[in-house]
Amino acid sequence: MLDIYHFSYGWITPVLAYFMSVTGCLLGLQCAARGRNATEGRVSWLVGAAIAIGGTGIWVMHFIAMLGFSIRGAEIRYDVPLTLLSAITAMVVVGIGLFMVNKPQPTLRSLVGGGTIAGLGVGTMHYAGMYAMKSTATVSYDALIVTLSLVIAVVASIVALWFTLRVKGFLATIGASLIMGVAVTGMHYTGMAAMKAHPGHHGGPPSGSGAMELLAPLIGVSSIVTMLVLISVSLTEIENEEALPRMWLTSRHQPRKRAVPPPAMPAPLPVRMQEPIEYRTEELAYDVAGAWPRRVID
Repeated sequence: MLDIYHFSYGWITPVLAYFMSVTGCLLGLQCAARGRNATEGRVSWLVGAAIAIGGTGIWVMHFIAMLGFSIRGAEIRYDVPLTLLSAITAMVVVGIGLFMVNKPQPTLRSLVGGGTIAGLGVGTMHYAGMYAMKSTATVSYDALIVTLSLVIAVVASIVALWFTLRVKGFLATIGASLIMGVAVTGMHYTGMAAMKAHPGHHGGPPSGSGAMELLAPLIGVSSIVTMLVLISVSLTEIENEEALPRMWLTSRHQPRKRAVPPPAMPAPLPVRMQEPIEYRTEELAYDVAGAWPRRVID
């Protein structure tokens, strides 16, 4: 069995990976909050949230951590189409989860369903990215640890989608992003712990691109997209943020609107006979001294 190193450059790769995960989750939560309160452009904000969380928070984090991965005595290269497919997978499954739960009356069923789909999709992204890694060594996985990593991915996705619904306020969003970063990073390194490398029987070097040749441009493009999303979020403020929607168990448990009958017209008042009005005329007269007027009524 060959030795596997996850921190070939020390702690800089896991710290940088965690920072990018927190940044992507923070932007995603901000976009989701704007989509939750927007009357127009809701789809655009949710797509931005999917790109931020799935692209920067998950995929970029994954491959930054992979920069510190090495196998002793083996060469590692990456398949470009599969690597791009893993990035698209991450953004699509996160987008599906966001669209399932971000609606006026979210339900617990939609939250669990969307989180499960997103979590299994994130796990698929992770192992698709690992399959895109070509090496002269033979790689195998521990099935129990793989299952554990998928469970972590599903739970982390459910929690992340719950945060997009319930988090309100910038400080609370930062706290939620820190928790999401721990969950995403923990899922990655749990999945990496399932890997075992054995000496291979390859005749030559593997096909594909080197880590820096492929990942550096992709991470650079992702960083530019992240900065554009950050600028758009910074220029947009949430005004008159509404109260957070209540989550119901299923759609059946939601209160149905009852038809309110129009108010009854009041009964006309009875017409009363008017009594004849006696008019009086009055004039002002002065007393003998002419100092004070007094009324003289005819």
